[in-house]
Amino acid sequence: MFYLDPTYILVLIGALISGIASMNVNSTFRKFSRFSNDRGMTAEECAALIMNNAGIYDVRIESIRGNLTDHYSPAEKVLRLSESVYGSTSVAAIGVAAHECGHAIQHRDGYFPLKLRSLSVPVANIGSWLSWPVIIIGLLLGYADLARLGVILFTFVVLFQLITLPVEFNASSRALKILQQRNILAPDEMKGASKVLRAAALTYVAALFSTILQLLRLVLLVRGGSRRRG
Repeated sequence: MFYLDPTYILVLIGALISGIASMNVNSTFRKFSRFSNDRGMTAEECAALIMNNAGIYDVRIESIRGNLTDHYSPAEKVLRLSESVYGSTSVAAIGVAAHECGHAIQHRDGYFPLKLRSLSVPVANIGSWLSWPVIIIGLLLGYADLARLGVILFTFVVLFQLITLPVEFNASSRALKILQQRNILAPDEMKGASKVLRAAALTYVAALFSTILQLLRLVLLVRGGSRRRG
C-alpha cells in the first residue's frame, strides 16, 4: 500500500526535480571553480574580509569536510566552509563564502526569517521523524484521526522549507551586493558568482516543491485509507 500505490509517482517527480537541481548546482559550481578571481583571494580570506568590514569579530571561520557542505551556525557563531571552498580562489568559492557571510550578517541584524527558521528547526525535525510512523500506525489500526495528525506533523516540514526560501535568497542578495560594493570580484567575475548562487537557490525551491508533493501524497493516502475503513 505504501510503496506500490499510484501516489508514489508524486515522490518520483519530487526526487527527479531535486536531482536535476542538485546536478545543476554541482555542474555550475564546477564550471566556475575553474576561474580564479583577479585578486587571488581565497574564500576563507574573502569571508574574513567581509566579516571584518561588517564589524563581526566573534564568528569563527572553519574548514569542514565534504563538498558544498558550507553553512553558518547561529547558535555556535561558526562559519564553516567546505574543503572545495575554504582555500580556493575560484569565483564559485568566493560566491559561496560570501553567501554564508550573508547569513552571519542576517544573524547580527536580527533578520526575522532567520530567527523564525532557527526556532522552527526542532518542530520540523519532530514532524520529519514522527509523521510517517504516526500515519502508518493510524492507517493500520484504522485510527483516522491519528493518521491525520501525522499529516499535520509533516506540514511542519513544508513550513520549514517555505521559511528557508527568503533566508537563502536574502543571503545571496547580500552576498552579491557586498562583493560588488567592496570590489572583491570584477564585473565579469560577478556574473559567475551570481550564476552559482542562483543555481544554489534553485535547490531550495526544488526541495520545497518536492516536500509539497510528499505532503500531497500523504493526504491522498490518508483519505484513501479512511474511505476503505468507512
